Amino acid sequence: MKLKIHPEYKEAKVVCACGNTFTTRSTKPLLKIELCNKCHPFFSGGERRIVDTAGQVERFKRRYRAKGAKEVKEVKEVQEVQEAKE
Repeated sequence: MKLKIHPEYKEAKVVCACGNTFTTRSTKPLLKIELCNKCHPFFSGGERRIVDTAGQVERFKRRYRAKGAKEVKEVKEVQEVQEAKE
């Protein structure tokens, strides 16, 4: 390694959006993160926290709610046609 060209690697405080803090080593003294091992759904196990980025979860729910309503409507139409034939 060349001397005097690398940044200092010192202790850094990490602060998560959930409030959890811990220390690690970095070139920056303070790191702010959105998810950590205390609040991420993969690590937390039982906690069901949905991390929504740009409304993706709402779009998904809205899309499949509309699809489910369409299927119910089609089933009702088929039943009406069958009743009319009888």
